[in-house]
Amino acid sequence: MTKSELVDAVAKGANISKASAAKAIDSCIAAITKALKKGDRVTLVGFGTFSVRKRKARTGRNPRTGKEIKIPASKVPRFTPGKALKQAIK
Repeated sequence: MTKSELVDAVAKGANISKASAAKAIDSCIAAITKALKKGDRVTLVGFGTFSVRKRKARTGRNPRTGKEIKIPASKVPRFTPGKALKQAIK
């Protein structure tokens, strides 16, 4: 499902215009992103939890040359699905 398909589904389900649905989705994504930037967790009961995980620095290998390279530490977003979402997919 693409973002435009999601906007269509939300607009139809909430009986609102596509423009309003797009604004709602954009503001929701922005709020989640802002919270993750601060290091907070975002929990949507029944859907799942967004969090930030720290990756340690590690040594990798360039597949083309075989030369070792250093991969710096980083922060990556993570999503853990909730129980209701897992059961809905089964």
